[in-house]
Amino acid sequence: MKIVADDKIPYLKGALETFAEVKYLPGKDTTPEVVKDADAIITRTRTKCNEGLLSGSTVKMIATATIGYDHIDTGYCEANGIEWTNAPGCNSWSVAQYIMAALHHMANQRKLELSNMTIGVIGAGNVGSKVAKLCELIGMNVLVNDPPRQRKEGGDSFVSIEEIQNQADIITFHTPLLREGIDKTYHLFDYDFLKKCKDDFVFINSSRGEVMNTSAVKDGMKSGKILEAIIDCWENEPDIDRELLDMSFISTPHIAGYSKDGKANGTSMSVQAISRKFNLGIDNWQCKNVELPEHTTIEIDGEGKTTQQIISEAVLFTYPIWLDSKKLKESPETFEKQRGDYPIRREFPVFTVRLTNVDQNTLRMLQHLGFNIA
Repeated sequence: MKIVADDKIPYLKGALETFAEVKYLPGKDTTPEVVKDADAIITRTRTKCNEGLLSGSTVKMIATATIGYDHIDTGYCEANGIEWTNAPGCNSWSVAQYIMAALHHMANQRKLELSNMTIGVIGAGNVGSKVAKLCELIGMNVLVNDPPRQRKEGGDSFVSIEEIQNQADIITFHTPLLREGIDKTYHLFDYDFLKKCKDDFVFINSSRGEVMNTSAVKDGMKSGKILEAIIDCWENEPDIDRELLDMSFISTPHIAGYSKDGKANGTSMSVQAISRKFNLGIDNWQCKNVELPEHTTIEIDGEGKTTQQIISEAVLFTYPIWLDSKKLKESPETFEKQRGDYPIRREFPVFTVRLTNVDQNTLRMLQHLGFNIA
């Protein structure tokens, strides 16, 4: 048995060598010649798994260690008996952490009170639902738009795009990239969308770059319609728009989901899928030895601080998001290297908060965010 694996997928080495010859190489080097005699591919979003790659190969299974799967031609795979799987929800808490860090950093810099603001969450799948939950937890008014879920579930949990455009101070996108159909999301944010939004709103995209029309975002910022932009996903990555890079409040290289926890989850789900497909007997395999940051204890004295300031201190201790933004703004040409060499980031449950002079409500909020309380 032969498996071709992206060499940037962490914690994978050693998991499958007992059962197969595993060839590790950069995603860009995954060519038709390499996969011709392979049984399975374990990949990321940079490798296009389509007819050009797969035609004439012996590939029976593709596992992508990512939430997104628009890099897989699912129609071709299904028509040719190639099973495929993604890792839904693997890094959803990582993206939620990213949004929390972005909101609190912006609130600190702009002197904003998040509990007085309305956030519109467009797309309420694994990621968007968690973002909505955390935003509600910190007291924000949350509006959720998800037409597919609304059609399926009904009820009053969802609002129209128009309601978000009219009311939201912040609009954050968490949709898959769909280029056609009733729920098309390609350039969902365009000039028409922008025109219908209230003035001075904050634009956030950590879904897919092509969900936004870059020119519309830039024009919204130049006109003052968009107060701030927080962008992790870009059109034409890695050759991103340098003007938008410089204009945005936070600019990061598609790393919102790059916590070590999210990466470990994606790898585990891929190995488990390969195991099930080929009956390897390691259906419950989990990544081991996931790195920890240097410090996992957060000391906070709440004397004279608001609840938001205390929450912000804890959140930004786990992820000082401005450092990622500074690095990309200073060196956009290393976009891919910054992704490939991304430093250790762990999610809230890894951290313990030691509190003094903090009320019970704030303590409960930290617990519900996922922090351990000493």
